[in-house]
Amino acid sequence: MEEILLEVEERMEKSLIQLNSNLNNVRTGRANPNMLDKIEVDYYGSSTPINQIASISVSEGRTLVIKPFDRNSLKDIEKAISNSNINLPVNNDGTVLRITVPALTEETRRNYCKEVAKYAEDAKVSIRNIRRDFNDKIKKDKTIPEDISKSLLDEIQKETDKYILKISEIEKNKEKEIMTI
Repeated sequence: MEEILLEVEERMEKSLIQLNSNLNNVRTGRANPNMLDKIEVDYYGSSTPINQIASISVSEGRTLVIKPFDRNSLKDIEKAISNSNINLPVNNDGTVLRITVPALTEETRRNYCKEVAKYAEDAKVSIRNIRRDFNDKIKKDKTIPEDISKSLLDEIQKETDKYILKISEIEKNKEKEIMTI
């Protein structure tokens, strides 16, 4: 019984981690080094995340400063960022790259909130699918006594409710962060 509940919690936690990863890439009008997490650079023939070949810091709240450990990789990093989907201009001064994050308009903020809601809904669907999978597994397993089966189903529902609530809180906080000027 404990094994099943631990597996349920572990899979639901992975859904929460995926949601947080997706939300890190949603712009909030402030510079955030996590905006570059999914961008990879062709570094000496292998695809490497930017944060492994350069230091990324925030300057003045709206500017990301990317300082490569190897100056020869500056052009490659600039090219990778330009080709990515972050749609922000990259300024190269020969030693560092600067990305200035512009202030968001009201319409853009609302669009980002819709994107956040979509990610949150996807996470909720994932949690519900995990619940369904385990409920089906428990109902089909005839070796589990009926009373234990019922209590397992109740515990899985409690976990589901807990994670749905966590997702709603994360969504609310991210929307608040986006809408704050």
